[in-house]
Amino acid sequence: MKYFLFILLIIFSFSSLAEAFTIPKDKEVSFDVIRKKKIIGSLSTKFIKNDDKLILHSILDINVKILLFPAYKFFQETKETWIDNNLIELDGFTDFEDDREYIIKGKDTNDFFLANGMDGELKLDKNIVSLNYWNINMLNEDEVFDTQKGIVRKIKVKKLKNEVIKINNQDIETRKFIFNASKHPKDKGPFPEYILWYHDNELIKMEFKNPKDKKIIKIIRNDWGT
Repeated sequence: MKYFLFILLIIFSFSSLAEAFTIPKDKEVSFDVIRKKKIIGSLSTKFIKNDDKLILHSILDINVKILLFPAYKFFQETKETWIDNNLIELDGFTDFEDDREYIIKGKDTNDFFLANGMDGELKLDKNIVSLNYWNINMLNEDEVFDTQKGIVRKIKVKKLKNEVIKINNQDIETRKFIFNASKHPKDKGPFPEYILWYHDNELIKMEFKNPKDKKIIKIIRNDWGT
């Protein structure tokens, strides 16, 4: 009986996620990237409507300094094009701190989603979705296309108890999840476990532990309520 109730809970929790792609009212969102209570970077996404297409233009820019000297840099810019919740095209660029650079491209064809990245050319399921935490529907998937490196990762998601969090002095009722993804053989470390918070299907906050220094990185909406 307990196992049966558990299955029902999982089905209810995840079927409720199958909702339309959420566009914020200002068609733009902005996050602070925080480490040890200091802002070390930013994440922004613009939502651009073009006829039946929805383009998500995202930029993640991180710059950590120690004693005024650069200690860590990371930059990612991605443009995703969607039609009716289907990913049809992707263009991205990622610059890691160790001079690794990847140009990521993907395009939906009649039968497949053809992509290029760290592993070269890939012929993927035409219904593949991008690893984009904004898209809460992604949490329903078994595998996703990692737009930082242009690879496929298997994912596991666990629904946690709803939680009230405070941002900009406002209490926000959120749905909370744990997100894990598979490690790729070329990864230089494990894929970190993420905690995600959503309100009305909008991503409000996420955090993970940096595998290198074990510090918690928080990514929090800075435009909420403004």
